[in-house]
Amino acid sequence: MEHEASETTLRFVGTATTLLDLGPFTVLTDPNFLHRGERAYLGKGLFSRRLTEPALQPEDLPRLDGVLLSHLHGDHFDRVARRELDRSLPVWTTPAAARRLGKWGFRESAGMSTWESVELERDGWRLRITSVPGVHGPGPARFLLPSVMGSVLELSRPDAPRPFRLYVSGDTLYRPWLREVVERCGPLDAAVVHLGGTRVLGLTATMDDRQGVDLVRLLTPGVTVPVHHDDYGVFRSPLSDFVSRHVEADLAGTLRLVERGATVDLGNPARSNPAP
Repeated sequence: MEHEASETTLRFVGTATTLLDLGPFTVLTDPNFLHRGERAYLGKGLFSRRLTEPALQPEDLPRLDGVLLSHLHGDHFDRVARRELDRSLPVWTTPAAARRLGKWGFRESAGMSTWESVELERDGWRLRITSVPGVHGPGPARFLLPSVMGSVLELSRPDAPRPFRLYVSGDTLYRPWLREVVERCGPLDAAVVHLGGTRVLGLTATMDDRQGVDLVRLLTPGVTVPVHHDDYGVFRSPLSDFVSRHVEADLAGTLRLVERGATVDLGNPARSNPAP
């Protein structure tokens, strides 16, 4: 299936915050608008200072159809988002995060169990969002960190033979059982991969370069866009390591890098320049 470049794009705001334009739908992911030098709360009395400046603030956002939130950490839903985002927006997230957001006044928050889906329809287009598995911490440490979900977004229209499928990993670690994402949802046209090798209390809580490459090898997306890699002091695995390892592994598919404030095409790899 081929897609026009304008049908499926990602604008990178910073950290894991992106604007996904999928056909007529616009979805904001993991809203983090703290400025450089401000601290994000990571739970259990832990903070991390932001090292970068986000490309947008809430007042700069276009009209949104909803917010996709992988989990409730301060570098994914911060105090600026809590204060300034429209509280009538749907927020698709984990059940635990939805309960907390509901107490904060986000009355359309929807807690999604693993493999649960929601659908939006407009002008003959359909966007199906499915919650898929993820794990934020190794071994028993997973009980110290909030539950996390990945997502598969399927964009369909009547004249297309199959949906465009986009996977957003969320802050998961690599696990071989993540192969179930493609076994249950189908082949992936693109993947947005959260990296950084986050280190908290001596434990790795997000994928580093090695795990990120293992995930791409496992899921074989047509396009890979890495995010969540240099914005906070707890991120210890630089993007350059992932790029080098990706090249060395000679993985199938196209790697596309995107700067904060820039937009990247998620569609047919033949239509865009390869990542530098």
